[in-house]
Amino acid sequence: MRRKRTLPKYLTTEEIAALFSMIDDVRDRAIFRIAYHRGLRASEIGLLRLADYRSQSGRLFVRRLKGSNSGEFLLTDVENRSLLAWIEERGRVPGPLFPSRNRNPISRDRLDELMKNYCRLTGIPVEKAHMHSLKHSCGTHLSEMGKDVAVIRDWLGHRNVQNTMIYLEVTNKARDAAAESLRRWGDKAA
Repeated sequence: MRRKRTLPKYLTTEEIAALFSMIDDVRDRAIFRIAYHRGLRASEIGLLRLADYRSQSGRLFVRRLKGSNSGEFLLTDVENRSLLAWIEERGRVPGPLFPSRNRNPISRDRLDELMKNYCRLTGIPVEKAHMHSLKHSCGTHLSEMGKDVAVIRDWLGHRNVQNTMIYLEVTNKARDAAAESLRRWGDKAA
C-alpha cells in the first residue's frame, strides 16, 4: 500500500507580502528575499559566499544540497537591491555572504528562529513558521503561475521530477476547492 504524501506547508502570496513588509533589518531582508525567490533550504543560505554574488551581472551561484542541482541564477531587481544594501553594510570581506557574529555561516537554527519571529509578528500560523516553508512557497507559487514542471524542477534544483510533482498536487487541490465552492455557489444561484 502506497503511503499518501503530505502536502507541503507554504505561505500564500498575501502572507509572503506581509512577511516581507515586516522585515526592516537589511541582512534579514536579503536573506528572506533570496530564500523565497530562489527556493533555497536554510542550509543552502548558509553555504552562500560573498564570492558567489556577481553584482555586475546580477547573478548568484547557489550550492544545492541533498543531491540537487547547483547553478548560477539571474536575480530579480529586488533581490539585487537587497543584496547590494546588505553588502554595503556587511563589507566586502571574503567569507560567508550571511555570517554569524563569529563570522561563521548563519546557522539553520538561527534562520528558523528568525522565521518564527517574523511569522509571529505578522500573524502567520506557527505551522508555517519554518524556513523550508519559503522553498515550498516558491515551488507552489511558480506552479500557480502556470510554470512548466521542468522549469520549477530546475528552479528548485531538483534532480528527480517526482520531488517537484508535489507542487502540482498543491495547486490541483486549491483548484478543486475553488471549483467546489463555485459549484456550491452555482447551486444557490440556480
